[in-house]
Amino acid sequence: MSTVKTAISLDEETYQEVERLTRELNVSRSRLVALALEEFLRRHQNQRLLQEINAAYDESSREEDVDLVHATRRHRRRVIEREEG
Repeated sequence: MSTVKTAISLDEETYQEVERLTRELNVSRSRLVALALEEFLRRHQNQRLLQEINAAYDESSREEDVDLVHATRRHRRRVIEREEG
């Protein structure tokens, strides 16, 4: 996979916390930012998927779908909560 360089601006407090964490985890600043962005994108994707699932099932009025709808919502909510944990 190819990489693209970019520059970001951080407030001083955030920068210092990033520096502390890079030392603690023994990773580069670039790697830490990449990991953080990947995690953010994964969470965002899961939240969007949950919204899409909810929208699709809200359109369903069949009674036999109700249990499946509730189980699916609970499952996706637990996945998101674990990731935010």
